[in-house]
Amino acid sequence: MSVLFSPLTLRGVTLPNRIAMSPMCQYSAGLDGLPTDWHRVHLGSRAVGGVGLVVSEATAVVPEGRISPRDTGLWSDAHVDAWRPVTAVVAANGAVPAVQLAHAGRKASTYWPWSTVKGGVPDAEGGWTPVGPGTAPFLPSYRTPVALDRAGIDRVVAAFGQAATRALAAGFQAVEIHAAHGYLLHEFLSPLVNTRTDAYGGDLTGRSRFAVEVTRAVRSAVGDDVPVLVRISATDWVPGGWTPADSVLLAKLLAEAGADLVDCSSGGGVPEAEIPLGPGYQVPLAAQVRRESGVPTGAVGLISAPEHAEAIVATGDADLVLLGRELLRDPYWPHRAAQRLGATGQLPDQYLRAW
Repeated sequence: MSVLFSPLTLRGVTLPNRIAMSPMCQYSAGLDGLPTDWHRVHLGSRAVGGVGLVVSEATAVVPEGRISPRDTGLWSDAHVDAWRPVTAVVAANGAVPAVQLAHAGRKASTYWPWSTVKGGVPDAEGGWTPVGPGTAPFLPSYRTPVALDRAGIDRVVAAFGQAATRALAAGFQAVEIHAAHGYLLHEFLSPLVNTRTDAYGGDLTGRSRFAVEVTRAVRSAVGDDVPVLVRISATDWVPGGWTPADSVLLAKLLAEAGADLVDCSSGGGVPEAEIPLGPGYQVPLAAQVRRESGVPTGAVGLISAPEHAEAIVATGDADLVLLGRELLRDPYWPHRAAQRLGATGQLPDQYLRAW
């Protein structure tokens, strides 16, 4: 019997299988941060394809928290109305719709990847001032951030909670907090970026405080039955940076604050990281966090073979497997995996003739 295709219950929500769609920015929202028909088709097709948990792209809790002006948001009731058709089609096709709430920090206010005008000049620079733990930009070409003061931190924590409330109103059934890839919460976690000497800097407890407060705010907003996931960069891949051992301690703090699963990605905090890319290169990180913290984890990163995904959950390296680019290539990967693994998938009646 396939473990990959067994259900996973997190609080009051049961996923039909252990396959999740990893959040991937589409840079296709309106300039107001509203999702479009692209999101409805893009996310809905993965639900039709058999994914158990469909996680939206990084969705900003405040306008200035967007990576680019084409990122989605959840900072107003207009966003709630715009997301409802998206979550409805995902849920109607058997998957659990989840949103990744995010703040891009010092990586905000840039342009979307394929945006150019005459002469190749980016035509969609954000135009707003980003924020971070300090004033150092991610790269010299990025905008210089303003260091968040205590009042600014409190506003961001409140914004995550408010966005989580809107997420439920929009039809999302689970929430993931983005604390990875060099965005705001990860910037506070990493000693390579956070050199503060106040309560939000210094030792691991201080550097983790922001992420823990956000997790508490989100848990308070969604109540006891809604799953809360947190995506982290489990290592910076740079000497002197954030480590897997730090992630174990953070996972315990996050669980105490109300998180149910830690989604273990890596890197993104500083540009000089040398990442050892390869199939499943981040799985050992998820395994270590799960083993040493006792907190459920998700594994992500160049996982493409059904047998590999099955082994990850069957051996206890992770509780959930998240697929990114593989699902861009093949939205129906779960159905193909079910065939390979001898499992029962959730094929829609309309597609049975093809299988």
